[in-house]
Order: sequence, then structure tokens, then C-alpha cells
Amino acid sequence: MSTVRQALAALDRDAAGRSMMDLAGELYPIPRSLTGDGVRATLGRIGRRIPLELHELPTGTPVLDWTVPREWNPREAWIRDPAGRKVVDFADHNLHLVGYSAPVHRRVTLDELRPHLHSLPEQPDLIPYRTSYYEETWGFCLPHRLFESLPDVEYEVFIDASLEDGAMTWGEYLLPGATAEEVLISSHVCHPRLANDNLSGIAVAVHLAEALARIPGRRYSYRFLFAPGGIGAIAWLARNRDRLETFRHGLIAANLGDGGAFHYKKSRHGDREIDRAVAAALAGLGEDLVTEDFFPFGYDERQYCSPGFDLPVGVLTRTPWGRYSEYHTSADDLSFIAADALAGSLAAYLAIAAVLEEGVAAPPAAEDGQRSAAHTGLDAPSAQARPLRTAGGRRYRNLEPFGEPQLGRRGLYGGLGGAGREGFEIAMLWVLNQSDGERSLGDIAERSGLPPGVVGEAAEALREAGLLEEVE
Repeated sequence: MSTVRQALAALDRDAAGRSMMDLAGELYPIPRSLTGDGVRATLGRIGRRIPLELHELPTGTPVLDWTVPREWNPREAWIRDPAGRKVVDFADHNLHLVGYSAPVHRRVTLDELRPHLHSLPEQPDLIPYRTSYYEETWGFCLPHRLFESLPDVEYEVFIDASLEDGAMTWGEYLLPGATAEEVLISSHVCHPRLANDNLSGIAVAVHLAEALARIPGRRYSYRFLFAPGGIGAIAWLARNRDRLETFRHGLIAANLGDGGAFHYKKSRHGDREIDRAVAAALAGLGEDLVTEDFFPFGYDERQYCSPGFDLPVGVLTRTPWGRYSEYHTSADDLSFIAADALAGSLAAYLAIAAVLEEGVAAPPAAEDGQRSAAHTGLDAPSAQARPLRTAGGRRYRNLEPFGEPQLGRRGLYGGLGGAGREGFEIAMLWVLNQSDGERSLGDIAERSGLPPGVVGEAAEALREAGLLEEVE
């Protein structure tokens, strides 16, 4: 029995669950985003538990196809009615302010204000989570019931936030093993007041690091990365391209505190050792596991599994992103996650580490993948609204294969984040990820489940933007 498996057998789930809930509660109020003091404060709290090495890159630093954005620090934000009453106040809930809102102080009519307000008609009591990282604007999020009740009067809008040159920060902890071969555990640290889609992954990763640090004789080295979503992973990859040869396995940790069954999204190839290890570990625990084939959107696996890097990284969650009603809303609070669910997730990650250390993962089952229509964008109106072209046998090569290229600055991607994915945008991500000069557009349409016409239109848009070249 490996020392990791012995630690798993000795795990006090009750104590671990309570400790993870305490850490989540400590981090919950901090206003986080891609950059700023909220990220530094979050990493500082994590650093009290495990010895993080902090890194910062200045605004404007090129990282792959991206540039480090300006630093954002919100201080105060509200909407006040003529009687002086604050009808929306950032101090009441972090999600009230659209992430990366520019500073503003003005009086506006209700008609002028409405385009800057975001709500969920289908969930009228909840505050949505919205961001605008790369398109300068401002906005507020509020329950739809409140939105509908606003009288037609003049309002005073105030946002005190700095949006200026600064830096982006991330933290990592390397736990050396007998070899330099590394296992990466990656968690995003940019979501404010979202307990499952942010804090659960951080809490499990921190406690996994603590547990592994107490185990002697580990074969692998374990690297724990706590970085802003998207741009953080892109920056880390850009700064570590020359040593990725030591990279062996990776997992994205998120959505690990709800009561759902475990879901595993495979690596890009679907047959790597990490894919087999997850299946073996969860079977050994007697846990149900739903496995899904890779798709090129979601968390930072879209960066690690981009065709240029093509790293063996999977995603182990409970209920996946976007598939629970509380996702990206104020209902994803501390009451939505539970100590026993977190403890079970920690046990699953320890069990995976044990299988990797022992090197006994079995070959994958023949038919263990599932895919939902929601992954393809078939339900997005834009997927059918565009004129159809025939994808056929044309083949393309991605000219920016290292990480996901920045589509927004090329006019190909929506500016408001947190609201879901349109079918055409999803098709572009599929085409970019799969265009290696060998797969045809017909192959990509078949694997993605998207209509061939949408795949063809996406390829044409990417070619016109200089991101693809056709291969004869």
C-alpha cells in the first residue's frame, strides 16, 4: 500500500470538511477579479496555509496572443434614487458590480440606466455574475424583481474604482517528489462571492497540498497553481514553455462542494494516464462517475489542452459549470456547499494521487464518454441564424496554437462575460482546437456535434481574421 493510500485511509473527513468550509468562509467576502488587491488578499490567505510563491506581470506584458490587462480595484459603487436611498449597493454584495466596471459618477434617467443593468428574468430573486474584462464599460447586476420595480425617475450612479496600469498576480506551490515529473492541480482565483465555482476548488487544492506534504516518499512532484481564469493560465504557460517537458498529469479543481455526483471531463486525447487514473480512483472509492469527452471551452483546460501545448489535463468536478441553477448567481453562496461534499472531493483527489503514484491505472472503458447538447451550442439562437456553408473535407491549420487566441480584440467574441456561450463562438473554439492540418471541418463537426454549416462559417471567420490557414 502506497503512503498516499495510507493517508487516504486515515483521512478524517469530518475534520477536513470543517476546515475547508472555514477556509471558504474566510475567502468568501473578498472582492476578487482578474487583477487587483482582492486577488492578492486571496493569495495571502492561501499563503498562510501553504508556502506560495507569488508572481506578478505588469500591465501590457505580452503573454502568448494576449496582453496583461490593466489592474482593477473597486472601492465603492451604488445607484441612489432621488430620496437618497441606495437601491443597489456594492457594499451589500460583490456581484452587484459588473467586474472591471470603469469609474463613473453621473445622474441618469431610467432609460439611460437600463442598458447598464443586468438581471435574470428566469431567476428573479438572484443577482447574476457579469464581467467586462476587455471592453471598457460599467454596469450593475440586480435581482429582476428589483429591476422591474424601479420607478421612472432620475438616479445618481457612482462607481469608485481604479482601472489603471498595475500588475496581474498568481501564486504557485511546488511540492518536490523523488522525480522532477510534475502533476499540476490548477484552481482559478478570480470569481467573487461564488462558493462552488471558485472557493470549493481552492479549498480542496489547499488541503490536498497539505495532505501530500505530510506524505514521505512521493514519486511525483506536485505543483499547485492559483491563478486568475484564462489570462492567468495563459501567463503561466507563456512563462513556463521551456520546462513543460516535466509535465505529466494535470487536473482542474472547481465545483467540488455541491451535492452532485462526480463528473470528469477527459483530456484532449481522452486516453492519457490521468484519464485512466481518475476512473480507477473513483471506482476504488465506490463513487459514481460520469465521464465526458473533451470539449474546448469551460475552465483553463482550454489553455492547457490547446493544440500547441496539448497537455494531459482533465477536469474533475461534482456538478459541472453551467449545469446547476445556482451557477454564476448569488445563490452560489456558502449555504450551497457542504463539508461532507468537500471532504469527499478531497478523498477523490487523494485517491487519484495514489493511483498515479502506484502507476496501476487500467486502460479506459470502450464507451464511457457522454456529451450533452448544451456543450455544442445547438440551443443557442445564433447557431441557426447564420447562413449555412458546407464544411466538407477542407482542412485548416491553427496559426496561434499556443493557448486560446484573443478573439475579442478581433471582433469575434462578446464583451460581457458570465452570461454563457453562443453557438457560433463555441464553433470557433472547436475549430481552433482541432485544426491541426489533419482533421477536416467535417471531422470537427462530427466530433463537436455542431451543424456543419456553423463549423464552416466559424472557420471562414477565423481564416479572415488571420488565425487559420487552409491546408491543401
